[in-house]
Amino acid sequence: MNGDYVGRRTSFDTKQQLSEKVAAYVREGIMVGEFRAGEYIRTERLAQELGVSPTPVREALMLLGSEGTVRWEPRRGYRVVPLTPRDVSDLFDVQAFIAGELAARAAEALPDTELDRLEKLQADLEAADRAQLPEEVDRLNFEIHRTINKASDSHRMATLLNLTVSYVPLRFFGTIEGWSSASAHDHAPIFTALRERDTAAARTAMREHIRHIGDLLVAHLKARELLS
Repeated sequence: MNGDYVGRRTSFDTKQQLSEKVAAYVREGIMVGEFRAGEYIRTERLAQELGVSPTPVREALMLLGSEGTVRWEPRRGYRVVPLTPRDVSDLFDVQAFIAGELAARAAEALPDTELDRLEKLQADLEAADRAQLPEEVDRLNFEIHRTINKASDSHRMATLLNLTVSYVPLRFFGTIEGWSSASAHDHAPIFTALRERDTAAARTAMREHIRHIGDLLVAHLKARELLS
């Protein structure tokens, strides 16, 4: 494995099923190059690294195999499927579509008190960005998007969004060049649209923000030769 990304923050102490946590760990690792294209993921080694039994690792690899993230090869094991720029762009296109719809619905539903709270969170986020505190930016960014998505009152759509987000290496927020600044600067048109109750503008602003994040990730991965 590539040692450039130490300190992975995937949590193994939540109520999420253990195999799903292992799958999330591997997805993130593939996206940032800890598991390289063509590399075999050894069940016993990964189980030892994570401090879990081999069973949830096998279950996770079967899940990832069904997604096309890894491929089973008889007598050899699971092998990482190469990731292409189109794969990443497609992922963010889907995410942008869903997040845009949630933002449009939130524009009609967010009470003024919540808009005031969001703007305070954004001010804190921008201060954290200036202070070069990426983990704090990440935390505040998560809360901002969570609040907007929750306000949409569209639980099934929000669940679909979470499925797409599970492929994004959010645990490495501070290592992706431009992500922190994008959260500090891209949100302004989103907040303007929410404040003006402009559903179309909220949809467009959120989609542009998510696609920008995707473009930055593609550039990051290309620079590190992690894409096929």
